[in-house]
Amino acid sequence: MRLDEPFEIELEYVQRMMAWLLFVDPPGVSKRHAMQLGLGAAALTKFCHRRMRMKTTAIELNPQVIAACRLWFKLPRDDSRLSVILGDAAEVVAHEHWRGQVDALQVDLYDHEAAAPVLDSEEFYRHCRSLLTEDGCMTVNLFGRASSYERSLKRIQGAFGAEAVWAFRPTREGNTVVLALREPVRPARGELAARADVIETRWGLPARKWLRVFKPST
Repeated sequence: MRLDEPFEIELEYVQRMMAWLLFVDPPGVSKRHAMQLGLGAAALTKFCHRRMRMKTTAIELNPQVIAACRLWFKLPRDDSRLSVILGDAAEVVAHEHWRGQVDALQVDLYDHEAAAPVLDSEEFYRHCRSLLTEDGCMTVNLFGRASSYERSLKRIQGAFGAEAVWAFRPTREGNTVVLALREPVRPARGELAARADVIETRWGLPARKWLRVFKPST
C-alpha cells in the first residue's frame, strides 16, 4: 500500500484480480457484489468498496489479519456496503447462503508460509462457481513454491468447463491469475479493447496491458 494512495491497488497481480471488469458493462459495476476469500492487506476489499462503490464482502480466517488491516492499512469499518467476516472460506463457499449472489469472487488464500493455495480442490472450485450470478466471474491467484499451476488450472477447468477459463501470463514475481466465468463467454477483441479503455480511464487499472498477456486457457 502507498501511504498517499491507500485505496489504490499497487501490486500487478492484485490489479489483475480485477480483470473480471472486462466481462461486464462498466456503468452497472456499482450495483454488483464483490467477495474476497482471503483479506490479505485488504487492497481488493478497499478498492471495490471505496473506489468502485460496490457491495463488498471479505472472508478472513485469521482475526489478527483483520485487526492489522483496520489498524495499519486503512480498512474501513463495516457499513451498509462493506462486511468483513471472520470465517472459514471452505465453509462459506459450501453453504447455500451466498449461492447465486456474488458477481465478482476474488480468491487469494495462503497461509503465513505462502507455499501453495490453502484451498485448491475441484470441489472447492465447484462451490465457488455456485456462489456466482449468471454472468459472475471468479479470479484466483496461483502462487507458491509447492503449488502446481497446471494441476490447479485443470481443477478450475473441471469445475467451470475449459471454455469458461482464461489466464494471464505469470508476473515477474511468479503470480499467475486465472479467471473463470460462471457461463463461458468469448467477447470480440474489439469489445474487450473498448472495455479496457473505460477501465483504465475510470479506475486507473492497466487494462490495456492486460489484453497483451491474457487469453482463453484453451
